[in-house]
Amino acid sequence: MSDDVIVHQYTGGTTGISKGAMLTNANLVANMIQIRTWMQNYLVEGKEITLSPLPMYHIFAFAVNCLAMLSYGAHTVLVTNARDLGSIVREFKRNKISLMTGLNTLFNALLHYEDFTKCDFSSLKITVGGGMAIQKAIADRWKEITGCPLTEGYGMTESSPLISVNPLDGSGKSGSIGLPVSSTEIRIMTDDGREAGFHELGEIQCKGPQVMKGYYNQPNETANTITADGWLCTGDIGKMDEDGYMFIVDRKKDMILVSGFNVFPNEIENVVVMHPKVLEAAAVGVPDEKSGEVVKVFIVKKDTSLTKEEIIAHCRSNLTGYKVPKQIEFRDELPKTNVGKILRRALK
Repeated sequence: MSDDVIVHQYTGGTTGISKGAMLTNANLVANMIQIRTWMQNYLVEGKEITLSPLPMYHIFAFAVNCLAMLSYGAHTVLVTNARDLGSIVREFKRNKISLMTGLNTLFNALLHYEDFTKCDFSSLKITVGGGMAIQKAIADRWKEITGCPLTEGYGMTESSPLISVNPLDGSGKSGSIGLPVSSTEIRIMTDDGREAGFHELGEIQCKGPQVMKGYYNQPNETANTITADGWLCTGDIGKMDEDGYMFIVDRKKDMILVSGFNVFPNEIENVVVMHPKVLEAAAVGVPDEKSGEVVKVFIVKKDTSLTKEEIIAHCRSNLTGYKVPKQIEFRDELPKTNVGKILRRALK
């Protein structure tokens, strides 16, 4: 039956304990069709070679690289360890890759891996980033090196996963998570329970055939996540412009409160990684007697000469005063999930 649960897909656990999303036949088939509809003018049945550097147990790779590409009759090249950047380079040399999926952290690492930048990208039609926000500096550099736009999409385990995505021709808006996929409604809801206006912040909520049945054996969590009339509460703070494009600001649980002002880690991280001596960065809130919280940034250096003073000066030039990090810590690496998402809660 279409409403039968066929997959217990577990959430990433980046903000807490992993939960089993009950996905039905209808959920997965609907999202597969939604993905196919979005790509239909770019791919040829039976002629494509796709690169899957994310494990198939991750909902992003499962839906796009497995289900959707299988329906296209595509040949999928599975990279079993994406941290081995050389293995990705080898597959680009062996195959004419036409589609690649990945996370911001992976694209960033590849752009700083010299052998990758020398690959032949002439067959690459589609590069899709998901799982976490794609930083503008990385998207711009990817287009410059590969000639292929890095298209950002948005989804959740609970929505099978795709909710929205930018056009593939590069006409989308920088920093945006795009437009809703077919048969999907999206609204932005304020804390006082009303629909937000254009450019007004609120929680992103969606409704569509891809929304899960609920969490396995967790009725209270289900009730807190899906409203009585079927809206999935994503826990992500975002806004919508007059053209219907949506922009994620950050996770609701990751928001930093500085002297009563909301500070979103994504904004801080985007500015910090613009510095040419920074490889990776993560921002969190830490307790402070005067302001409640202050911003702390963890940084992996690209250039060992980088100093805290340089970061502070860079941030002061690009951020409002209360958003400038008060604490900076340099690390050799940042904690990540097994698919490459930076774990802010572990740092906090």
